[in-house]
Amino acid sequence: MKKVCLVIGAGAGIGGTVGKRFAADGYHAVLARRSDEAGLQRLVTDIEDAGGSATGCLVNAIEEGAIEDLVANTEANIGPIEVVLFNLGAQIGNRSLEDTSYKAFETGWRLATFALFRVASSVLPAMETRGRGTLLVTSATAAVRGNEGQHSHAAAMGGRRMLCQTLNAEYAPRGVHVAHILIDGAVDAPDTLGKMLGPENFAKLRAARGEAHDGLLVPEHMAETYFHIAHQHRSAWTHELDLRAHSDLAWWNHR
Repeated sequence: MKKVCLVIGAGAGIGGTVGKRFAADGYHAVLARRSDEAGLQRLVTDIEDAGGSATGCLVNAIEEGAIEDLVANTEANIGPIEVVLFNLGAQIGNRSLEDTSYKAFETGWRLATFALFRVASSVLPAMETRGRGTLLVTSATAAVRGNEGQHSHAAAMGGRRMLCQTLNAEYAPRGVHVAHILIDGAVDAPDTLGKMLGPENFAKLRAARGEAHDGLLVPEHMAETYFHIAHQHRSAWTHELDLRAHSDLAWWNHR
């Protein structure tokens, strides 16, 4: 049976790149994202062209039963899930308290926290039965610092971080590794930061801070860290770490 790496939130940045890294090591990458079927197929094709195997599927994580069905179908039809990358964003943009509707606030929680709880509920018991498994959780600076206009995002990501800690307390002694990976900086990703900034501004940012400057987080290098964490010996597991470019101040150093 194939060992499986399930990526929930498989865009062209962190998610898709981590999926490619695991596929290069012999995992079957199951890549799930909400939209852009053409982009998803490009990721699958890239993996297959490199000699790996992958499956792509469109999944709206907020829909009732969608995550649960994805996990069940993967386990039944492809193979046991050895690694899950939970990579869903929950950013609704900077909004004042008055401009943050109840629905917008709740959407952030459903994506960042409740969806992670549903993933954990669906996959961790099976990992426990097998005595192994890793849940990698991409997070953000908002998990540890609440900035103006980030009511929904900070509350949701803070909840994500605390949920990772409670999952670790329960499942680490049972052989399941949960890692909270805090992304403290801008990622050189065209379908996240690129879309937020627009093509022209994104190109300017890359010229000023990316490429030879190494001032943006590069998904291909980030993927090596994700892969390493998933293969650590249990006597030295990483449960939380920060990733940032060398030229950025750490979240705890900002004024």
